[in-house]
Amino acid sequence: MSFFSTIFEPIEAILHWILEFFHGITASVGFDNYGLAIIMLTILIKLCLYPLTVKQVKSMKGMQDLQPKMKKLQEQYKNNPQLMQQKIGELYKEAGVNPLAGCLPLIIQMPILMGMFYALQNFSYTGTPGFMWLPTLSEPDPLYILPVLSALTTFLQQKQTTTEMNQQMKIMMIFMPIFIGYISLNFPAGLVLYWVTMNIVQIIQQWWMYRGEDKKVKGAA
Repeated sequence: MSFFSTIFEPIEAILHWILEFFHGITASVGFDNYGLAIIMLTILIKLCLYPLTVKQVKSMKGMQDLQPKMKKLQEQYKNNPQLMQQKIGELYKEAGVNPLAGCLPLIIQMPILMGMFYALQNFSYTGTPGFMWLPTLSEPDPLYILPVLSALTTFLQQKQTTTEMNQQMKIMMIFMPIFIGYISLNFPAGLVLYWVTMNIVQIIQQWWMYRGEDKKVKGAA
């Protein structure tokens, strides 16, 4: 773990500086609070990564929309794997979907997200370390509200981009939020606050991306 911490140390240092900057802003307006600073920093990161988020989400949505057609091709050419791959490739090309397009934005975002993880995991809060019902952001949430919110927002964020689901996807959609909620029980509250805020901003961004599609569906109906 220390090896990875060392790798992300430059990003961690930058995020620490920005966090202290936002904390200074909260203090200057009379709300000396690291919780607000974490929320502000998370929103800033998500806004900066928005172009990558658009590419990632649209690629995932495009792949899901093609699932019914892909199933037909897999059934039709199950005895000819080579021809099946060719037909699936033609389907991707016709739909303008690149199956690898969703991976690159995620890879680019990972150093920042991991840097944020290490930046908040062992952060030393000064002044007012608490936030709302939390006595301190450096310890786990004693009321388990944030872990529940982390699981709930993770589920909603996944559900928002999931249309056609196979059995594996259904299992992951249930397992992933439970897993996130479980590990959040022992994480510092500041780190879980970051995760919850990130999910909420992601949900809002995804709603913004698909608002036009929702109108089209209603119009068609």
